[in-house]
Amino acid sequence: MFKVLFWSLAIYFLYRFIFGLVIPVSRTANQLKKKMAEMQAQQAYQQQEAYQSQQSSSQQKQASNSGNGAFSTASGKGDYLDFEEVK
Repeated sequence: MFKVLFWSLAIYFLYRFIFGLVIPVSRTANQLKKKMAEMQAQQAYQQQEAYQSQQSSSQQKQASNSGNGAFSTASGKGDYLDFEEVK
């Protein structure tokens, strides 16, 4: 009698342990893995977009600077003007 009661309680607690802890933890771990992979893919995409926009802006600057000859070297420096200090 006690043997049957012991085994039924052992099976019950094992069932509760598996379905109450093991399965939910494994599901959560799988969801976290999927979310991390999704976030990494999104970050890689954003980095690729930033790199491409940076490359296109540098190519546009080069194209605009090469069109004016001597003036392009001065405009490439920005708004800086050479001057001499008067004493």
